Amino acid sequence: MTANPAIVLIGFMGAGKSTAAEMVATKTGVEAVDSDALFERRFGMTIDEFFAAHGEEEFRRHEEALATELLADADGGAIALGGGSILSSKVREALGGHLVVWLKVGPAEAWRRVGETDRPLARRQEDFYALLAERTPLYESVADAVVPVGEETLSPDGQSHSLERALPWIRWLAQLPVETRMLWAHSAGGSYPVFVGRGLLEAEWWPLGGRRFCISDSTVGDLYAELLAPLAGRVKVEPGETAKTMAGAERALRELARAGMTREDHVVALGGGVVGDLAGFCAHTYQRGVPVVQVPTTLVAQVDSAYGGKTGVDLPEGKNYVGAYHLPAAVVADTSTLASLPAGDLAAGFVEALKTGLLAGGALWERVRSIEALDSAELDDVVLACASHKCDVVAIDERDSGWRATLNLGHTVGHAIETASGYSRYRHGEAIGLGLLAALRLSEAPELRREVAEILARHDLPVEIDPAIDPEQILDALQRDKKRTAAGVGFVLLAQPGSPRVGQLVEPAKVEAAVKELYRP
Repeated sequence: MTANPAIVLIGFMGAGKSTAAEMVATKTGVEAVDSDALFERRFGMTIDEFFAAHGEEEFRRHEEALATELLADADGGAIALGGGSILSSKVREALGGHLVVWLKVGPAEAWRRVGETDRPLARRQEDFYALLAERTPLYESVADAVVPVGEETLSPDGQSHSLERALPWIRWLAQLPVETRMLWAHSAGGSYPVFVGRGLLEAEWWPLGGRRFCISDSTVGDLYAELLAPLAGRVKVEPGETAKTMAGAERALRELARAGMTREDHVVALGGGVVGDLAGFCAHTYQRGVPVVQVPTTLVAQVDSAYGGKTGVDLPEGKNYVGAYHLPAAVVADTSTLASLPAGDLAAGFVEALKTGLLAGGALWERVRSIEALDSAELDDVVLACASHKCDVVAIDERDSGWRATLNLGHTVGHAIETASGYSRYRHGEAIGLGLLAALRLSEAPELRREVAEILARHDLPVEIDPAIDPEQILDALQRDKKRTAAGVGFVLLAQPGSPRVGQLVEPAKVEAAVKELYRP
């Protein structure tokens, strides 16, 4: 970045870039510049009038020249760029020296704000939506920070928007390792920053004040706990799912108490999904609640479990039977930690990325389905995209009352396999991969199931259940699924990538057939 980077606001029509630039300028004591307003002053006509008189191609040519000039001359400040500026490769290159913030607005909200106006590119809703979909990958590719905007992102008192609350953390990016990206996660229960990048644990910074008390398993803690110094206390748990019990939670809570942790301190969850669930649960219950910073070090945690605030422990009767929602105060996903994972753990974590690609469809599905060999050094974009999808889903439905249930694709049967095998035969991701195959069989999507099986096999992941596991035990565990209602177990089904359906009741005979099919070669 330049010595004094500007904060550059990008985004689609209706994202509120001009207002945001003024807010940033007010909060930071810098000058705000709006490229569209500057364009209109320079040419003495509105952009609509210029479009009508000279056409879009001529407009883009002048827009590119103005934007690159602004970015080259900027010495700090806040700049709001026109929504289509990022179509220019020269503008995208010029953004490289600045802090680029994508104000991410959904299609319905954007149309509500600007639809059926005199804007030349907002005449028809269908075309408007298509244009946003076309530009979204470009916004993603250049953004250092992604901040959702819309009425739902107001603070509980209705006074401040996400960008105002995210601004202090956005400004941290200039001091963090190159290519660190930030997502601002927002849902009904609160908001928090998500940092994704390489070398974050060695950057000598921390997103939260107060004393830090680390909960980690003995393997991960020995590798990375020293990088979190100073630690006021460290709680070690045994590696693996068997540590995630009520007894394990009690041991951790008592160690925090003996170490003198107070409500002014916070928990650091250093490790994979098991540690994240357990430490988050302890943070929720310790003295009726203390903050937790999630520091995921496995692929499954970095793409999925570290976000959204689900915490919990297992009972012998079922996985995650005891838990609570406790949003993190921040997430620090240092992707360089993935290099320390055994190949089997990396592959198992990839299943969550595969699941997310199936749910998201589009570019993310194309990305994960095309990965021939897993290389931890090349997964940063996948981690970021999966984290973004998870945060978007949680923003819609934090408490799992509807849309968030899509994230359970493959998990209903997968959790039953884990329970039936005593959490010892399969890694979590391996069981979920088998669950995906069952879910796609129930979805009557044979070609997609065949492709997913091929992807799993390509990464040395199981596509058959160990015959030593009794299928009746799996079916019995399915009937105790914690999301079961009086009507029965609702499955997430998916006939094609990007189109999940939640709460689907399936005939017991079909469920049994889908499970038993996994025992056949």
